[in-house]
Amino acid sequence: MPLADTTPWKLNYVEAGSGPTVLLIHGLAGDHKAWLPQIEALKGQYRVVAVDNPGAGLSSNVSSPVVIADMAKTFLQLMDLLKIESAHLVGRSMGGAIAQEIVLAAPHRVKSLAMAGSFAKLDALGNRLIENMRDYIAAGHSWSEWSRLFSFAFVSIDFFLADAARLDRLERLIADESRDKPSYINLANACLTSNTVGRLSQLKSPALVMGGRHDPICSPVTTEQLAKQFASAEIVFFEKSSHFFLMEEPAKAGETILSWLKKQS
Repeated sequence: MPLADTTPWKLNYVEAGSGPTVLLIHGLAGDHKAWLPQIEALKGQYRVVAVDNPGAGLSSNVSSPVVIADMAKTFLQLMDLLKIESAHLVGRSMGGAIAQEIVLAAPHRVKSLAMAGSFAKLDALGNRLIENMRDYIAAGHSWSEWSRLFSFAFVSIDFFLADAARLDRLERLIADESRDKPSYINLANACLTSNTVGRLSQLKSPALVMGGRHDPICSPVTTEQLAKQFASAEIVFFEKSSHFFLMEEPAKAGETILSWLKKQS
């Protein structure tokens, strides 16, 4: 997989397909592999670029405090290196916050913006959960312990209870012991300070806001607040799901994203 020499981080990315560019930006817990179903679904019609965020996967670690806008600048450098004049941005959770800062910094380079389980500003519950997850790692616990303690916050009660083997696979997936702990702490702090409230209303880029009805990290209140920041945004709730609704309701998620991109074309 290529490693782009951006500043101050090197970014690992994968690329597939041809056509209008779709840039996929993952969240705080994970790497580009979180997008594998979307890459497969979109590559027949689009040039799909999925990136390991700074501090994730094979990209450079985030060894000092950072703000979301810093990562947005790095993604714009990546677009330059890949000769992407403009792109459809699809961001999940923290990735949606990064996408917002990209469009604020360079609106002419964003054809449309789709945000999944994201936020303009985290509410009190989302803040508390991110703080607790950050502090647990800062206290020296393993990712396996972290996964077992916090996995309930990512999926709905029904998903959690329905299939023990599936839940075990999910917990093992997010318990990646190779993940850099200082990077996670710095990125969690970036999420906690991120705030685009009142900054997005003049943008003309079409916006789609998706949320899980049972999401405690980016609650329905947070989802609706994000949608209200845009002059006109489409909002879609996943009624059965929590923060990982792209995985909990994959058919609806895939159709929602594909339909959105087709509409923008």
